[in-house]
Amino acid sequence: MNIKDIKTIDAASFREYGVILTGYDFAEAIEYMISSTNIPDEINIYVASDAELEKTAVMEQIEKGFYGEMPIQAGYCNGKNSTLNGLEYHHGSEINVAVTDLVLLVGRLQDIEDGYYSSDRAEAFFVPAGTALQLYETTLHFAPCKTMPEGFRCIVILPRGTNLPLENNKSTFGDKYLFARNKWLLAHPERKQLIEKGAWAGIIGENTEIIIQ
Repeated sequence: MNIKDIKTIDAASFREYGVILTGYDFAEAIEYMISSTNIPDEINIYVASDAELEKTAVMEQIEKGFYGEMPIQAGYCNGKNSTLNGLEYHHGSEINVAVTDLVLLVGRLQDIEDGYYSSDRAEAFFVPAGTALQLYETTLHFAPCKTMPEGFRCIVILPRGTNLPLENNKSTFGDKYLFARNKWLLAHPERKQLIEKGAWAGIIGENTEIIIQ
C-alpha cells in the first residue's frame, strides 16, 4: 500500500473505528516521550506501563474523566514497523497519542468470519504528530507503521493490566484468540514470532505493507 492511498483521520470512514480525542493536553507526556524514550533499530518496543509517563498530569485527568475512575496504564510503542503482522482487540477503548506522524492499520471485529480475517478489509489512516485518538473496543489494531525512515513513537493508554501475561494457560478458557490479559490477537502467518508464542494464525491474504517514498 502506497502512502498516497492512505486516508486521513477526518475521513468519514474513520468513524467506525474511533474518534479524535479533544479536551486533554498531552504536551508534557509528548515531551517526556521525545526526551526519554528511544526508537529501536530493528524490532518494535512496547512498554505497557511507564511510571514516569503515568506521572504526567494528563494521565490523572484521563483516568478520572475518560475512564470514569477505572485504573489505567500509560505506556508506549516505538519502532520502525511498516507491516500489518497482526490485529488485536481489547475490552475497553484504547487511547493512542501520536508523538510522531504515523499510520494505523485498523479493521472491524465484526469482520472476523469463521475464525479468520481477510487483510484486504483493513484500512490505513494517517495520524499527524500530536493527535490523540480513542479506538473503540471493536476496532482491530496493532503496532503503528512508520511514515519516515526514523520510525515512530506512540503513547498507548489502556485499562490497567492489559497486555500483561495471563495468570492461567489460555486453553483454560477455550478461546483461541486470547493471547494476553485483556488482549485477543490474530496473527499473520508471516509473523512467525507471534505464532510461536501462541497467537492464532487468523489473518489471511497479504501482510499489508505501508511503503514510504
